[in-house]
Amino acid sequence: MKELHDPNLLQHYIETFEIAPILNEDLLPYLTLHRYDSGELICSQGDLYENLFLLVKGKLKIFNTSPEGKTLILSFKTPLDVVGDIEYVQGTDFINTVEAVSEVHMIAVHHRWLKKFASDHTPLLKFLLKMITEKFYVKSSSLSFNLLYPVEVRFASYLLSVCLDESDALYSGKLSTSHLMDAANLIGTSYRHLNRVIQHLSSEGLVERHKGFIVVKDRDGLSELANHRNIYE
Repeated sequence: MKELHDPNLLQHYIETFEIAPILNEDLLPYLTLHRYDSGELICSQGDLYENLFLLVKGKLKIFNTSPEGKTLILSFKTPLDVVGDIEYVQGTDFINTVEAVSEVHMIAVHHRWLKKFASDHTPLLKFLLKMITEKFYVKSSSLSFNLLYPVEVRFASYLLSVCLDESDALYSGKLSTSHLMDAANLIGTSYRHLNRVIQHLSSEGLVERHKGFIVVKDRDGLSELANHRNIYE
C-alpha cells in the first residue's frame, strides 16, 4: 500500500463520485488516498477495523477463508463501492479478506473521525444502507444464477470478473490454476467438471490454458456466453 499525497487527484475522485455530500464537510480534511497494486491485500479476515474505504478506481476481490484454510470468493467490486460498511455498523473486525484484482485507489477515513463527525449523518447512513442491501441482492442473485445457468455460463461470468476490469481497457489479468478449486466452489460445481468446461472453452477459442494460469482470448465471446452479465459483481 502507498498513500498518495495528491490533493488534486483526491479532489477529482470526491467530485466524480459526489462523495462530499455523503460524508460530511467536517470529515473531508481527514480523508486519505491509498493505492494498492494487483494482488495486494486491503484487509484480511479478522483484522481490527480501523478505516472505512471507498473504492474509486480498479477492481476488488472479496473472499473468506475457513479454519481449514479453504477459500471461497464471495464477489467482486468496482467503483463506487465500500469496504468496511458492515464492520462500521456492527462494530466488528473485518469479516472477509479484500484483495486488489487490478491497480486500486481507495479513499480511507478512520473510524474515530466517522464516530466524531458522522455517527448520525443521515446521507452517510442512507448510503451505507444502500451499499449493504446491494451486497445482499448480489448474493441472492448469484445463488439463483448458480441454480439456473449451466456451468460454462457461470464460469464465463467468473472469468470476466477475475480477468477484466471495465474501467481499465488495458488491464487483462490471468486466472491462476491454483485458484480453480476456489472458482469451482463459487460457481457451484466440481473441480473435475470445471476442468472439462475449461477444455471446451479452449477448443472454442475463448480461453487459453498455459502452465500455471488461464488467460481470456475472446472477451466478446465470453461476454456473449455469459449473457453480457457479470453476476459476481
